[in-house]
Amino acid sequence: MTADLERDIAACAGLVQRGDPDRFMAAMAARPAARDVLFPIYAFNLEVARAPWLTQEAMIAEMRLQWWRDALEEIGQGAPVRRHEVVTPLAEVLDSQGAALLDKLIVARRWDIYKDPFEDAAHFADYLDATSGNLMWCAARALGEADEAAVRDLAYASGLASWFRAIPELEAQKRVPLVDGRPEAVALLAQGGLARLRAARHARSGVSKAAGQALFAGWQAEAILKQVAAEPQRVAEGALGQSEFAKKAGLLRRSLTGRW
Repeated sequence: MTADLERDIAACAGLVQRGDPDRFMAAMAARPAARDVLFPIYAFNLEVARAPWLTQEAMIAEMRLQWWRDALEEIGQGAPVRRHEVVTPLAEVLDSQGAALLDKLIVARRWDIYKDPFEDAAHFADYLDATSGNLMWCAARALGEADEAAVRDLAYASGLASWFRAIPELEAQKRVPLVDGRPEAVALLAQGGLARLRAARHARSGVSKAAGQALFAGWQAEAILKQVAAEPQRVAEGALGQSEFAKKAGLLRRSLTGRW
């Protein structure tokens, strides 16, 4: 690895540490070689996720997302890529399929620019799969062999848990984050997430230990989804999450055992 690439990866790690501390912790629980893959992917995700929120002008937000789509097109075509602290190391870890997965993630993120609600439950599920699902599957396949369905099941549970935590801020921004916000519907949605988490773990043997390091990012999903299933009002109250001790202990256990 060149000194320039090392600096770029360190810059990516810094971006993730400041902007997405939970995913940073998950990456740090992986082996050093895996971190070199995960940090550029996670830094890309962070930059894309926040792009729609940096401006009130929809056209400017669209242009920001298009910039990242253009960068992924360069990577996917094997063309010379633009010099950038995230794009340059990202090109080292993505193949054309990985670039295509992340491009679909960007397309889904266009929902974040506008204030239209999800069309229906299927639209919401597709959004989670294109964002959380494509991100985790892209990271997992870059690290090793894995069963895609198992990874996507875990990613759905993880993405749903994160979405529940984000709902108070989304509502403050005048967004409509759920198709049905009634407490009983929210609890049912959380139960569905737990079912997919169980399905992912049932298929754990299909995910190599190397690829499984990408699934550490979902380490809080079970605890949060159980909270929502039991007390759905905690979503609106912004009262979801674990203590710092519980978070760190859970992640340490996964790091030591490799079991997500």
